[in-house]
Amino acid sequence: MKGKDVKKFSVTLFLAILFFGAPGVQGETILPFHGVAMHGKPKYGPLFSHFDYVNPNAPKGGDVRLNAIGTFDNLNAFTLKGVPAVGLGSLHDTLLTNSSDEAFSEYGLLAESIEMPKDRSWVAFNLRKEARWHDGRPVTVDDVIFSLQILKTKGHPFYRAYFANVAKAEKAGDRRVKFTFSGSENRELPLITGQLPVLPKHYWEGRQFDKTTLEPPLGSGPYRIQTFQPGRTITYARVHDYWGKDLPVNRGRHNFDRIRYDYYRDATVALEAFKAGEYDFRLENSSKDWATAYNVPVVREGLIQKKLIPHERPTGMQAYVFNLRKPQFQDPRVRQALTYTFDFEWTNQNLFYGQYTRSPSFFSNSELASRGLPSPEELKILESFRGKVPPEVFTKEYHPPSTPGDGRIRSNLWKAKKLLNEAGWVFKERKLVNQKTGEPFSFEILLQQPTWERISLPLAKNLERLGIDARVRTVDAAQYQKRVEEFDFDMVVDVFSQSLSPGNEQRDFWSSAAATEPGSRNTIGIKDPTVDALIDLVISAPDRESLIHRTRALDRVLLWGHYVIPHWHIQSFRVAYWDKFSLPKVTPKYDLGFDAWWVDPRMEAALVKRKASLKKK
Repeated sequence: MKGKDVKKFSVTLFLAILFFGAPGVQGETILPFHGVAMHGKPKYGPLFSHFDYVNPNAPKGGDVRLNAIGTFDNLNAFTLKGVPAVGLGSLHDTLLTNSSDEAFSEYGLLAESIEMPKDRSWVAFNLRKEARWHDGRPVTVDDVIFSLQILKTKGHPFYRAYFANVAKAEKAGDRRVKFTFSGSENRELPLITGQLPVLPKHYWEGRQFDKTTLEPPLGSGPYRIQTFQPGRTITYARVHDYWGKDLPVNRGRHNFDRIRYDYYRDATVALEAFKAGEYDFRLENSSKDWATAYNVPVVREGLIQKKLIPHERPTGMQAYVFNLRKPQFQDPRVRQALTYTFDFEWTNQNLFYGQYTRSPSFFSNSELASRGLPSPEELKILESFRGKVPPEVFTKEYHPPSTPGDGRIRSNLWKAKKLLNEAGWVFKERKLVNQKTGEPFSFEILLQQPTWERISLPLAKNLERLGIDARVRTVDAAQYQKRVEEFDFDMVVDVFSQSLSPGNEQRDFWSSAAATEPGSRNTIGIKDPTVDALIDLVISAPDRESLIHRTRALDRVLLWGHYVIPHWHIQSFRVAYWDKFSLPKVTPKYDLGFDAWWVDPRMEAALVKRKASLKKK
């Protein structure tokens, strides 16, 4: 090709890419786009101005005081060491950010646009030229590449699992970064990569990333740390010149000037502090407190608003978790037997005031939860694992053991005794002992908060009737976190939160690799090739319909493994707050949306007067 022809061809190619996108595999044209959905198309188009569940004209200003339980000794949220402060996520922006009224869609934040082929074997992000760190320096491609590398090598083990299939990050232009993926097809990987917290390379290169620190880190997000006292309080101040404040994904959000978290050692003390006006907003987790603790003048007079806000988010699974690393829990018959000792119906009626529904699935309150007998599509998936999973997976619908609710569970205890006998445990001298070794059956239920004692002590009493010595022990937050991270426990309460689009995080919950990784979410210690294979099928689901069937199949295998004693869920947020906030007219389906609330100056001034008037009465 002659020189003139080469020049003419180059100009033509440039114009083609400019107007039609870059060529992909086998001539595929790759067009940049503003957002990406796990399946289908994103709800919001390229010209959207704000999310539907915000008030784009919400005023900025005001201080908000919140609470936290326990302590903190670390301002680096990305390492396993130490106890990080709450709220650190507001310091760092990600490449993309999700909406709260879609199953799983993300839109550009640090990234102005996204490119990827149909098979999603790679993704490229074009960074916004206006993106800045709080010190004024631009966010660069080198920062993005550095972030992936440092998180996978020195960050919390979660990141190694979550970004395991992000094989390579490379600079593809002044503001373009390309990620290449490994393994089989995984539609979620572009969205997972979009969740990458981007960290400043120039800040961290001279510091030890895998150590705890009390030096406020440099970020690019809507807030920065203003003041703090380790273990007691931390205050975040809104960045008034935040580079991304006018982006469509941020408009109407991040409205508070300052957000302060005060730490309390005990949840009971924290509740009394709220009613005394020491902080402004409370998401109530205790059914007893919701039913009985708010009958006070400030609530009756309307100074504190108390509301149930319905939601459609999956509730996942909260449960007592067996640690399969302990020998007494390795037989599934033992685990199944112990599920008969928890009397949910009595607990719900006498302790929870009837507020809860039992959780029959690891994906409760969503279409992903298994139900009835396996569908033909599920059977096609499960058939290849026949003989490797419990036979009940094919023939029965899972239901947690139930009781009349009158506290009489003799029939359930007989069923438990039969299973324990089959597993080699016998009743001898009022103790349950191993038939071969004579070792008594005993274990510890480790708790972080005293509020769990009223639920766990009746469970321990029922276990005692079987001859099992179950000790209930409550420890401080730091000790609890360390013991859980090191899997140094027999039984704990754990929560496996789920989204409407499960994917790579399932590896951290259930995979064999995560079972031996300190700090992983596989607190149960599941090491099962069948579960690993089902996780891979969920991750590689090509469409929404197949994702539902594959997730239900995984759910059935987990349920019939008897890995947990299922708890309960509620389909509303229980919130209480001092009457100084205004809320958007629309609440997002899958989140509370507190970051779209704002302080109304007139309401706040009126609240001060109402408080003074009430004190005079």
